[in-house]
Amino acid sequence: MNTRLAPTLCGLAAAGLLSAGQAAAQEPVELTMYYPVAVGGALTDVIDDLVADFQADHPDISVNAIYAGNYDDTRVRAMSAIEAGEAPQLSVLFSIDLFDLLEQDAIIAFDEVVETDEEREWLDSFYPGLMENGQIDSQTYGIPFQRSTIVLYWNKEAFEAAGLDPETPPETWEEMADMAAAVREASGGDQWGVMVPSTGYPYWMFQAFAFQNGHRLMNEEGTEVYFDDPAAIEALEYWVSLAREHEAMPDDAIEWGTLRQNFLEQSTAMMWHSTGNLTAVRNAAEFDFGVAMLPMKEQRGSPTGGGNFYIFNDTTEDEQRAAMTFIRWMTDPERAAAWSIETGYMGVSPAAYETEALRDYVESFPPAAVARDQLEHGTAELSTYQGGRVRRALDNAIQAALTGQMSPEEALNQAQAEAEAALRRYAR
Repeated sequence: MNTRLAPTLCGLAAAGLLSAGQAAAQEPVELTMYYPVAVGGALTDVIDDLVADFQADHPDISVNAIYAGNYDDTRVRAMSAIEAGEAPQLSVLFSIDLFDLLEQDAIIAFDEVVETDEEREWLDSFYPGLMENGQIDSQTYGIPFQRSTIVLYWNKEAFEAAGLDPETPPETWEEMADMAAAVREASGGDQWGVMVPSTGYPYWMFQAFAFQNGHRLMNEEGTEVYFDDPAAIEALEYWVSLAREHEAMPDDAIEWGTLRQNFLEQSTAMMWHSTGNLTAVRNAAEFDFGVAMLPMKEQRGSPTGGGNFYIFNDTTEDEQRAAMTFIRWMTDPERAAAWSIETGYMGVSPAAYETEALRDYVESFPPAAVARDQLEHGTAELSTYQGGRVRRALDNAIQAALTGQMSPEEALNQAQAEAEAALRRYAR
C-alpha cells in the first residue's frame, strides 16, 4: 500500500457505497476494467491499491484492472476486446471519446442503471464543467474520474535570476512572452523561457490558446469545427511567435512525455502541462515552483481533459449494477480527495474539496486548488464525431505551423477542410 494513501484510503474501505437494494450475489460478479496511464507517477500502484480496498469491502465483486497504455491505446484495446466477444464491463477512457463510443453503440447511459434517489443525487454531484464531455441530450454516459485542466508551472528561482518577481506568474500572453524572453536572455541562452508541448496532445494546448482568444473550436453536437476562424489563426500565430519572434521557446518538437523532466531539470522556466503532473513535480522538484492558471488574451481559459468511467453495452444487469457500485466507490468524496492528493488530478466534485483531507491539503499547498478554480474559466475538450480524424488533422496543422512548413492560416485552412470532409455526413 502506498504510504501516503494508506492513512486515508485504507480507512475508507468500511465506507464503501453498496447501492441501495442490491442483494449480495451468490457468486462474485467479475468485472474487467481497461485503464489508461497517460501521465507520470505510479498510477498503476494507486489503482491496484484502490481495487484491493474495494474488493476487501465488496467480496461479491471482483475487479481485474488491465493497464493498456495511453488513452488511444486503451480505447483500441477495449474496442478490440468487444469485437472479439470479450467485452470489458467498464473502462476509464478519454472523455472526448464519447461521440465515437456512442456511434459504435459501445456504452450505456448511467441513467439506465440508477434506481434510487440517492443514486440520482450522486449522478448530479459532479462539477458541471467536468460533465460537459460526458452528457448528451440530458443523458449521462461518462462519470468524471481522472480529470484535469492545463496549468502553468513556473520556476520561481529562474524568475528571480532574471530579475522577475518570483511570486508573480504571467497574467497575459504578452507578459508570458516578455517573461520567457527575459529568462532566456538572463540565462545566456542556457534556459528556455517557456515550453508548450507540441506532441501527444497538441490540439489540447491549441484549444487553450484559442479559447483564451475568445474562440470555441467546435459545436456542442460534435458535428462542426471552426479551426479557420480569425481568432483561431491569431492563437496559433501567437504560439509560433514564442519561438520565432521572442526566441523564448524551442522551434522544434517539444515532447509531451519528457516535458515534465525538462522542467525538473530546469531546461525551461515555465511549462504548460496537465495538473495530473502536480504531485510528481512537487515530489521531485529541487527548486521552488509555482502553479497558476493559464495566461489570457481576451479571457482566461483551459479545456478540461482526462478520462471518464464508462459502462459498456454488452453487459448483464448484475454486471452493470456491480460496475456502478465500483464507480460510486471510486468517486466517493473522501476517496476522490485522497486520489487528488496522491496524483494531482482534480477532486471531481465540490464535496471532495469539502473533506477535511483535501481542505487541509489545499491550505498547506495552494497549487492543489488551481485546476479546480480554473474550471470557472473552462470549456469542454475538443470532441466530435470522427474524433480521431478531426484531431489528427488539427495536430498535423499545428505541427506544420510550429515547424515552419506552413503559415498558421494555411495550416488551419487545410485542417478545416479535412475536418469538414470527415464530418460531412453528420451535418444537420
